[in-house]
Amino acid sequence: MKSELVLDAKGLACPMPIVKTKKAISGLESGQILEVHATDKGAKNDLQAWAKSGGHELVKHEEEASVLKFWIQKG
Repeated sequence: MKSELVLDAKGLACPMPIVKTKKAISGLESGQILEVHATDKGAKNDLQAWAKSGGHELVKHEEEASVLKFWIQKG
């Protein structure tokens, strides 16, 4: 999936992946995709809830070699 920006949040513990995601997505335009890479297992639920509450959409997520990857479309 094509993304406008890739955020490396690997090695960061909660709440830092959310904090960095919020900052990164603020620089995008509505409809653009932010790709987030994280290793914190809690990021799956956290990012899903954060995206929904912020009016964004978690378009896709997958796990690859213990790295969680998320594609969030800015609302």
